[in-house]
Amino acid sequence: MRLIVISLLFILMLLGCSPTSTPQAIGTLERDRVTFTATSNEIIRELPVNEGSFVNAGQVLVKLDTKNQQAVLASAIANEAKATAFLLKLTNGERPEDIASAQANVAQAEAQYVEAQKSYQRQVELIERKLVSQSELDAALAARDKAQAALHSAKEEFSKLTAGSRVEDIEQARAELAAANAEVALQSQKLAELTIVATRDGILDNLPYNLGERVAVNGIVAVMLANRVPYARVYVPATHRINFIPGKQVTVHVDGVEHALTGTVRWVSHEASFTPYYALTEDERARLMYLAEIDLEESAAQYPSGVPAQVDLIVDGIGGESS
Repeated sequence: MRLIVISLLFILMLLGCSPTSTPQAIGTLERDRVTFTATSNEIIRELPVNEGSFVNAGQVLVKLDTKNQQAVLASAIANEAKATAFLLKLTNGERPEDIASAQANVAQAEAQYVEAQKSYQRQVELIERKLVSQSELDAALAARDKAQAALHSAKEEFSKLTAGSRVEDIEQARAELAAANAEVALQSQKLAELTIVATRDGILDNLPYNLGERVAVNGIVAVMLANRVPYARVYVPATHRINFIPGKQVTVHVDGVEHALTGTVRWVSHEASFTPYYALTEDERARLMYLAEIDLEESAAQYPSGVPAQVDLIVDGIGGESS
């Protein structure tokens, strides 16, 4: 009997010197959290997707009231049309009817000038014969000069109509049209943003507002959990950080799942969480933790976010210590 007791004690001592368990990094299953905010203080008109539903990128999540923004956009479009028409007017030149009218004015002014010139010549001849007074000659001279000025003005008006608009006026009109185009694009974008769509595939996790409620600007109207397959976010002890690098395949255990999953390390933080390393002694540095993310296999798509997960830290044969 004594021999049996001694044998049992010896076996227990051997077990105590062997590793009790595989060292693990502790964490949870996570998906990227994507929030959508309202860009305008409007009323929610539609909530076409229920919470918890899987949605695809581009699927409508929330629709806000668009009446006010549609009016603003209509005004911007009208200003754009006005700027377009004004630029066309400058580049196309004057109407043929206006040019013909200016040409007729030139012909009329030429006829009046010829008549005034002849009248003046007659007055010069008469003054030489002393048949008219000097005042009559002066009046004829003034009439001729007036007719000459009118002819010059008519010719300048005709030249302006046929020469077209100034380059500076055309450039200004083009700049105004470009500004109108930009305003239409801006208001169109604001109108589109009133219909909130999923930017990634994922699960619609939360709709904070109800149908018919008015949302404040920058208020969160929808929350998505992106990615179909979750990833494990765990904290790796400093003693295992040197071998825990991106690209390594590891074994992941999920609470409630009997079989282990295979994961691939995609990212490990370069900075330790919790206490900075320079504030710790050599013995205390083992307490440092490095945040890491591990991509899981497709079979993990059915698992919810937030479930506890553990990652085995045996990498290339390196595991826990033995006594």
